[in-house]
Amino acid sequence: MPMIFLRLLSRLPLSVLYLLSDFLFLVGYYLLGYRRKTVWQNLKNSFPEKNEIELKKIEKEFYSNLCDYALESLKLLTISKTELEKRMVYQYPERIKAYADRKQSVLLLASHQFNWEWILAAGSFNLPMNVDFVYQAQNSKLFNRFSMLCRTRFGGHPIKRENVARETIKRKDILRAIAIVADQFPNLGNDKRYWTPFLHQETAFFQAINQLAVFTQYPTFFVSVKKVKRGFYEYELIEIAEPPYPEKTFHVVDAYAKATERVVQIYPESWLWSHKRWKKSRPSGE
Repeated sequence: MPMIFLRLLSRLPLSVLYLLSDFLFLVGYYLLGYRRKTVWQNLKNSFPEKNEIELKKIEKEFYSNLCDYALESLKLLTISKTELEKRMVYQYPERIKAYADRKQSVLLLASHQFNWEWILAAGSFNLPMNVDFVYQAQNSKLFNRFSMLCRTRFGGHPIKRENVARETIKRKDILRAIAIVADQFPNLGNDKRYWTPFLHQETAFFQAINQLAVFTQYPTFFVSVKKVKRGFYEYELIEIAEPPYPEKTFHVVDAYAKATERVVQIYPESWLWSHKRWKKSRPSGE
């Protein structure tokens, strides 16, 4: 029943869904103050050079984008390929086409820039190769089903985070782009962390993305997103690393951290500030 309701709601025009987004912004920002303390602290620590007026502007724009993200993600249940293609413009396709022509698979590393769900969906038919996406299962069965329906509608192939190595070997003969959103905090006990300065703070990134690059020896691209206007985005693939990758270096994860930092500095209102990215400090000796 909940999924039927979500599908019906998804069939509303985006113009109507954006009115709902405006309402959610008013409730979430002004009435409930959803994670306001976390967002404000993250912004202050990340942009010490900005004054309070500048930070407040970023904060409000972030919450507005967050609400748009929620309703745009809902729209993925029913949006047509033609409509999504019009709203997600893919820049410089020749950068990856050269690899596709050589039957060379690649790694795509994205960050939590709005709207990363639309990026994955559009990439499934815009890119000249299949898209495999790595995901972490959530506790909510409804959310898992919803996200899987959205992410696979146009052909994306899901890979559970814990099965990446096995699936990489299993699907090694398939031309594909392995897509990972990898800027969250490595929180599981077996997660190896790579610490580096990021937005004026010592920050942990997943070592696993570097290990995957070394294991596959695939060229690595960063997915950069620009919000042109409400409901319209441009995304481009920027090559940040090319094999061969030596085993005992962290070139790929370091390049990814720097690329993410650059895009956050350019479009700070479009990054997910509400997650507790810096909830743990770097332990001594790590």
